Amino acid sequence: MDLFEALHTRRSIRAFTPEPVSEADCETVLRAAMAAPSAGNAQPWHFVVITDRAVLDAIPAIHAHAAMVTGAPMAIAVAAELSLEKYPGFGYWTLDCSAAVENLMLAARGLGLGTVWCGIYPRPERMEGLGKLLQFPEGVTAHALVVIGHPAQEFRRVDRFKPERIHRNVW
Repeated sequence: MDLFEALHTRRSIRAFTPEPVSEADCETVLRAAMAAPSAGNAQPWHFVVITDRAVLDAIPAIHAHAAMVTGAPMAIAVAAELSLEKYPGFGYWTLDCSAAVENLMLAARGLGLGTVWCGIYPRPERMEGLGKLLQFPEGVTAHALVVIGHPAQEFRRVDRFKPERIHRNVW
C-alpha cells in the first residue's frame, strides 16, 4: 500500500473478525514500531503481544474505553523501561513510545489490519493496572495499548486538513 494512502485511510477500528493476526504480520508491525525515532536514540520501549483470551478480556476492567479488545484477536501493550532513557527526568519516553505506536499502526494499516490506540499514559490507574495485569518488572511503565486485528468495518478516507491551523514564521 502506498504510504500516503495508509496515512490518510488509517482510522480507529473497533470491530474485528475472529481471524488471528499472523506471526509474520505481528513481527512486521513490531519491526516498524522499533524503527521509530527516539530521543538520543534511547529506544526505551518494550512491547507485550497479548493473544491470551483471558488477559484480553481482563483489560476493560482497567480501561473501560478499551472494551473492543474483547472482540479482537490481539493487542500490543507499549511500555517504557525508564532506565534506558538517555535524558532522564524529561519524560521523553512518552514521545518515544508515541512515535513507536504511530509507526506500528501505520504498518498495520499497510498490511490491511485495523488498530485502535487506547491511551494508558498519563492515567495512573490505567498505568498501574496494565502493569500489574501484564506483570511488568520494576522500572517499566505502561504507555499505550494498541488493539489489532482484521477489520470488520471499512477504512475510509477523511480529510482533516485545516489550513487555518497553519502559521508561517510567527503565529
